[in-house]
Amino acid sequence: MQYGMFIMPFHDPAKPLAQCYDEDLELVVMAEEMGFSEFWVGEHHTMLYENIVMPEAFIGKALGLTSTIRLGTAPTCLPYHHPALVAGRLAFLDHLSHGRLNVCFGPGSVTTDLELFGIDPKDNGAMADESAEMILKIWSQDPPYHLNGRFWNIDLEKNVDEETLIGYLHKPLQQPHPPIFAPAMSMNSNTMKTAGRRGWLPISSNLIAGNVVADNWQTYESAAREAGGTPDRADWRVCRSIFIGDTCEEAEAAVRSNSLGRNFQYIGGLFDKGLGRKVMKRNPDAPDSETGLDYLMQEQIIHGDVDEVVRRLGSLMDETGDFGTLLLMGYDWDDRDAWTKSMRLFVDKVIPELS
Repeated sequence: MQYGMFIMPFHDPAKPLAQCYDEDLELVVMAEEMGFSEFWVGEHHTMLYENIVMPEAFIGKALGLTSTIRLGTAPTCLPYHHPALVAGRLAFLDHLSHGRLNVCFGPGSVTTDLELFGIDPKDNGAMADESAEMILKIWSQDPPYHLNGRFWNIDLEKNVDEETLIGYLHKPLQQPHPPIFAPAMSMNSNTMKTAGRRGWLPISSNLIAGNVVADNWQTYESAAREAGGTPDRADWRVCRSIFIGDTCEEAEAAVRSNSLGRNFQYIGGLFDKGLGRKVMKRNPDAPDSETGLDYLMQEQIIHGDVDEVVRRLGSLMDETGDFGTLLLMGYDWDDRDAWTKSMRLFVDKVIPELS
């Protein structure tokens, strides 16, 4: 099993932004040194807790600090940006990275981000689909470009000049394009259907219960086979929030007060103000009141000593089946020593047992 890392990121809003970014960059370097195969960075525009607004800029700086680890956007929120801009900047970043770029395409999910960019939530998924289609055509075609859709129109012909080579859009280094992933957060996920149909690769969220993770693969696999594809579980990424201590008691006490526990309480509060906590539930009919921290500690949050964490991950894999890469969620360094120790135990003790 390979292992990677995913940061949304989550930080204490009282911490200076520059310090947050410096710590996240230090985390990338540490992850590479510990053998992590990939590192993913989320995109959010209106959140004080989740405070990276342009993963591509962060990745650009991280490239200069690392040499082997693959770096990815998670996701690039397609409805927020013009498709030609996304196609151009990701192609540029792929060359800048010498082919170390991963890409995750998805819709936006933060209500204030959608409001900021004037996006009707009902159009969010359709906008992401249309944008992805245009980006892939830009990456596979030469001018002229006539890409007409419901939300965007791209026309580039009358000023294209073959002699001076203007009017040409850049294509990625990795051919036909960087690996494209898609995020999954629900049963019977439409995103997984799209990913399976298009041959993109699945990433299951850390916020969902084990039975939903299992359904992500089943939905993806079915769509892929219907489209004539051959899905491979080795391509599947599963995100989990994990904290390891010397004892189970120590780890539980830490999670109940550290940035991991606070993050889940914060996310639950966001859901309470909007869609409700359905995304977190194992049983969709369970009341939201039963999805508090005690529930999350037994489902989404994997914690304990090494043996307990191995047991919990083994139980998850019994339910989901095999997957290729376990993505460890990164959180704010409210206790740097405890977090780096947990990360080291994950690499040195847990991963060898799973493998």
